[in-house]
Amino acid sequence: MTLRLLVFALIIFGALVSIGVSRSEAADSPQQLKAACENGITAACGSLGDLYLQGKGVKQDNSQAAAFYRKACDSGNAQGCRNLGWMYAEGIGVPQDPGQAVTLHRKACEGKDALGCGYLGAMYMQGRGVPQDPGQAVVLYQKACDGGIAAGCINLGVMYAEGIGVPQDAGQAVVLYRKACAGGNPRDCINLGAMYAEGTGVPQDAAQAVALFKKACDVGELKACVNLGMMYDNGKGVKRDDSQAVALYRKACDGGEAGGCVNLGVMYVKGEGVRRDTDQSLKYFWKACDLKMQEGCDHYAWVKTDTR
Repeated sequence: MTLRLLVFALIIFGALVSIGVSRSEAADSPQQLKAACENGITAACGSLGDLYLQGKGVKQDNSQAAAFYRKACDSGNAQGCRNLGWMYAEGIGVPQDPGQAVTLHRKACEGKDALGCGYLGAMYMQGRGVPQDPGQAVVLYQKACDGGIAAGCINLGVMYAEGIGVPQDAGQAVVLYRKACAGGNPRDCINLGAMYAEGTGVPQDAAQAVALFKKACDVGELKACVNLGMMYDNGKGVKRDDSQAVALYRKACDGGEAGGCVNLGVMYVKGEGVRRDTDQSLKYFWKACDLKMQEGCDHYAWVKTDTR
């Protein structure tokens, strides 16, 4: 049985990014924003949508959020279209309708909203609301990346790394991962760290991989915690430390990252960093399986069979 290194993260644009309210608008009360919205200030309509979605200053109401995003979108606000599209994609405040989500994300993208292009790219990649088309996803991720959306660069990097929709090109993947990482959010550096860890597209540099994984793990990116645990587990870029590996796998698993649960279960099987404990290994393999990771299911069955 071997440990599994979760090195790559494909970002699917699954979370809403608010329209972006100016500092003066953020200070306005819901009543002032409503008045501004009624007077045709589309950003105010979008800001109201944000407030209702988050329940800030008003009672939380997804339907009201959708209504204000729709008003912003109908008045030509691309971000409002993108956020309303997200609600249709997720079925929040409106009936779930991937086709309508695609229409709205397309409108947002055509309105020069880079994140809307990223969302639309994800729909093409997943085949949701449109026929699956990796080539079109590549075009849209490129637009998102060019527009400063780190997730667009990461997704495009994955396409190049895996040769999906484009010829495989590890060097180009590294360029894109580096651009995402340079945006300042350590969470966006996990894939670049993986390339350094593996020596793919760049000279292998375990110490650099450790530094990138640690920054991302410290801000709560759980896949990075798994990867950092692997580095301690194997003594790459750091002195081998099974106890530290266990702590990192546990942190990831406790946060719902299935890979951490699988690796923690293996540590209990092997008795590395913890006392050997079959029951504990089964517990963590089952948790990984319950989190939809097939390796967890496979390891659970293996241990069950081996201990009969």
